Amino acid sequence: MGPPRSKKRRPTFRRLLKTSGMKLENKLRNRQLKQQNVAKKQRKEQKKLRQAVKDAAIRTPRPLETYRKRPEEEDEDEFLDSLPTDMMEDDDLQQMTAMAQQASFITRDLSSCGPVHGGKRRSSEVVRGYEKVPRKMARTEEKEVIHLLPIKDKTGVIPQSVERVVKKQQENDKEEDAAADDPREVENEMEPPGAVQLTAEQMEQLRVEKIDQKKLLIASLGSAVIADPIRNIKRMKELRGMLMESDPCVAVTVRKLVMVSLMEILKDIAPTYRIRPLTSAEKATKVKKETQQLREFEEGLVSQYKFYLEDLEQTIKDWKQKKKKRSQAVGFHSYHSLAEVAIRCLCELLLALPHFNFHNNIIVVLVPLMNDTSKKVSDMCCDAFRKLFQQDKLGGASLATVRVISGLVKNLNYNVRPEVLRTLLSLRIKEVEMKKDIEATAPKKKFMNNKEKKKNLSRMQRKWKKAEEKLEKELLEAEASESKEKKIKLHTETLNIVFLIYFRILKKAQKSVLLPAVLEGLANFAHLINLEFFDDLLNVLQNLIQSGDLTNRESLHCIQTVFTILSGQGDVLNIDPLNFYSQLYRMLLQVHAGLPNDDIIIVLRCLDAMLIRRKKQVTLQRAMAFVKRLSTLSLHVLPNASVGLLAATRATIHAFPKCDFLLDNEVQGSGFYLPELDKPEHCNAQNTALWELHTLQRHYHPVVQQLAAHLCQGAPSEGVGALSVELSRRFPVELFGDYSVRDMTFNPPVATPPTRKKDRFSAGAVLLDTKLQRQVDSVLDAAEGTQLDFTHTTTQH
Repeated sequence: MGPPRSKKRRPTFRRLLKTSGMKLENKLRNRQLKQQNVAKKQRKEQKKLRQAVKDAAIRTPRPLETYRKRPEEEDEDEFLDSLPTDMMEDDDLQQMTAMAQQASFITRDLSSCGPVHGGKRRSSEVVRGYEKVPRKMARTEEKEVIHLLPIKDKTGVIPQSVERVVKKQQENDKEEDAAADDPREVENEMEPPGAVQLTAEQMEQLRVEKIDQKKLLIASLGSAVIADPIRNIKRMKELRGMLMESDPCVAVTVRKLVMVSLMEILKDIAPTYRIRPLTSAEKATKVKKETQQLREFEEGLVSQYKFYLEDLEQTIKDWKQKKKKRSQAVGFHSYHSLAEVAIRCLCELLLALPHFNFHNNIIVVLVPLMNDTSKKVSDMCCDAFRKLFQQDKLGGASLATVRVISGLVKNLNYNVRPEVLRTLLSLRIKEVEMKKDIEATAPKKKFMNNKEKKKNLSRMQRKWKKAEEKLEKELLEAEASESKEKKIKLHTETLNIVFLIYFRILKKAQKSVLLPAVLEGLANFAHLINLEFFDDLLNVLQNLIQSGDLTNRESLHCIQTVFTILSGQGDVLNIDPLNFYSQLYRMLLQVHAGLPNDDIIIVLRCLDAMLIRRKKQVTLQRAMAFVKRLSTLSLHVLPNASVGLLAATRATIHAFPKCDFLLDNEVQGSGFYLPELDKPEHCNAQNTALWELHTLQRHYHPVVQQLAAHLCQGAPSEGVGALSVELSRRFPVELFGDYSVRDMTFNPPVATPPTRKKDRFSAGAVLLDTKLQRQVDSVLDAAEGTQLDFTHTTTQH
């Protein structure tokens, strides 16, 4: 038989695994309890240390007589006094007196005395804690107690202190008051000690070296952040710390460099989406390591971006309020330049990060600066918002800006610069929700519900129908139809606020300097005004023109607004704006004919809306009067304006073919042409001719010559006398811009004349008779092949 079988069971793997798990749990529990005990001991030691420091600060070395005695001590003293003195020896009495005079004996904390082995563990922490105790106490009127480093012995830590008599206290106070009154001394507080002894050249060289060092530091920090933003986002805090540069000789330059550097870094590392704060549920959820790093990076980026914007805003506020801080190393004269750099940084961030966080905060800061008294600051902000309007495709940023501008205009009681309202002309608003909009009333495509599918379709058809609907939804998402609806909604709300600004000014501030900008804006957005405002607006504009307080340009804007409305949605209104036709007819001879001839653009737009688009409502007499006056005006203006007016005349002749009667000398009806009359219906324009076209055919500008010759032949569309495709297919406003002479150069440039040199002048030979002609020919034949010498003189015998 084999060896007896052991009764002890061999542990299985599951049991081993279970026991190992219990051991691990016990170890972890023991470790946690140990850490808790250590932390508890440390807290007790720190509490004792704070109490000891507090007692040491309160107890100052004073004679024994100054201590107030407790009632128990007084009873003990009386009892000791009653005892005979011969029981104490003289040596013991002297020793006790000496110990009483020592400060260490008086100020020692007897409760801290413990065994030697217990003090060894806490000795290092106690000494380290005493390093944090301030070396100076509060000043008194006569003495100052200075606590020195303590002495450690077997009994514990013994504090040491020294008394020092304060001298010249009043003199120091006077010096501090003088320093506070003199700002130059405050700015020079942080200068190096040897800077006063240096020459101007050495100081400048030292300043350049400091700036170079700061530049290298800024470059190293910035490159580290750009190279790995997720790991090095905390370096931006160091960069922001340099915005508080305290060295007076380089403070302004360093702060400007840091502002611009941080702005460029943020433009590079900012994501293309808005970062939202995490919810409590998302924070509690466990995520991957990469996701956690990304969250930390986004949180740090938003935090640093916020602090940076606050620093820029504070810089602007310091400049506006002109507050002088004693600890600041920047003078009053540097506030303006620092604020300009801060505003430029905000403008760059406004344009570069319209999708990122705090964009509306930037708008709130910059919009009031559009009305700033400094022209440079105002132009900078206006240009930034003009570019923002032009590049904003969706319309969210434009809507936020227009809301702030509306509040600014209202709060300042319309006392703002016209440039603030002229920036609204750059809004990209082309379509809005109209009440008569066909797309809004059109039935939208509706998908079948489940009940309809089961009732009308088979199982296979339902399956195919489901797949088709899914595909159509994906196609609609790809076409971004939802974003288009959102865009139209934002544009509608933006335009409503813009018209609210304009109508408020028309109602309450007609004498304001903002009226030209308002009329220009109404002319620009007149095609988007709702029908319900037409009657009131036409009455207001007519009263403004008839008041006589408007300039020619403002009156032209009013006329353009009226006819833009009437040629668009206002065509359903039964209105004959005869007064506006007469106003434009009268003003054609008052338009500026010199270099600032931008009024011609408004005239061309008004003519297109009044004569071409409304040709069914215009009589022939009115059209002929305008054609005659336009040809007269073409003689007095610059060549590009002449080209535009002749092109408008051509379009009018095409719209009213019977106007070619002005190309003939025959007279129709009775009466004479009255060029000074301001009524186009009664000036008898049919009894005159367009003699100006013959004069314009001899114009120095080649395009003016072509158009004048083309109109003299009846403005044919094809055949002999027809214009080239480049001229015939362009609008008058486009031709006016193409041939502009703003640079004071010929457009197109004038060709150089060809050289015409003749070898022989034969015109004079006709004047000679036959005999003299034969003599000349004989001389020329004899001199052929030889060179004539005209310098040699011969004497005749």
